[in-house]
Amino acid sequence: MQTSTLHRSKCPSIIGLTAIIFAASLLAGCSKPPQEQHIEGYAQGTTYHITFWSKKTVPTDEVESSFNTTLAQIDEELSTYRPDSYISKFNSSKSTKWQPASQNFIDLINIAKDINKKSEGCYDPTIGPLFDLWGFKKDTLHVPTDAEIAATKADMGLDKIQVDEKDKLIRKTNPLVQLDFSSMGEGYTIGKLSKILESKGINNYLVEFGGDMKIKGHKPDGKKWRIAIQRPIKEKDGSQKVYKIVTIEDEKGVTLDTSGTYNHYFDDKGVEYSHILNPSTGRPVTHDLVSASVFGTDPRISDAWATTMLCLGPVEGAKIAKKQHLEVFFIEHKNGKFVNSESEALSSTKRLKFDK
Repeated sequence: MQTSTLHRSKCPSIIGLTAIIFAASLLAGCSKPPQEQHIEGYAQGTTYHITFWSKKTVPTDEVESSFNTTLAQIDEELSTYRPDSYISKFNSSKSTKWQPASQNFIDLINIAKDINKKSEGCYDPTIGPLFDLWGFKKDTLHVPTDAEIAATKADMGLDKIQVDEKDKLIRKTNPLVQLDFSSMGEGYTIGKLSKILESKGINNYLVEFGGDMKIKGHKPDGKKWRIAIQRPIKEKDGSQKVYKIVTIEDEKGVTLDTSGTYNHYFDDKGVEYSHILNPSTGRPVTHDLVSASVFGTDPRISDAWATTMLCLGPVEGAKIAKKQHLEVFFIEHKNGKFVNSESEALSSTKRLKFDK
């Protein structure tokens, strides 16, 4: 991981006890403005890049140490690739008895239930077995039968997960139901890393994790942070070009989470199947929406809504975005070209400014 430290300019030394106060004021006056500090790394199967600055120097190794501790804790609770994680044990257990859960875990369930209701069932973190059925998880892609889809759907649904808020308990009503919060994982992690920065008095930062991000404050020179929405297709070298540049006008904090259909799909007998599955049908979506970027204030929520928009599609997505006052940037692929549109809330927002 790369780190950098703040540097101050050298000022003339002043000799003599009578000049101590004058020297202190002179040193303060000729100091350079704070400089950006950077931390980057790899976690949860993706990369992260954090840029921050503060008037009071905060060592990057101190911040990085806190990040590593938190990332390890998240992995122990939410990783579906670790058999010893909390969520893996919950999924593998066939018990329908109440069991203790952290407040963080309960919060994720409650967010999921709320968005599931508002999206008319399109957001559903119990959909994991359906991904397995289609072969997306292990890259053994095939088209299942209607009977297989129906049988798998019978063991899905957030209504099969109950929460006891008072005693912090959860339970399954169907022993085969499983949870997977990967659709909120990056947003959840971004929120945790942002809180670490703020706990150390850092209120000017850009936290990027797996392409999603939270931006707060401004640059050391007073200029606004600027971010990019990527073009929804990879170049031959694996890179992605910038589709749109956005200036962050709101210094209180803005989150950006993007989901796309363009990185994972397969072809069967001339038909392309997206990795975005509709829980209601049990099948991949068939609309033209290839990318949805959701701006918000809570990265967990905007992350979940970005996934949901890819399920809903451009027409229903725009309707629900209007109803829920969501700031969404849609990109569709029509006749070989990319066409973008904005939700009503995004078109009228003053928190962001898009380059022409």
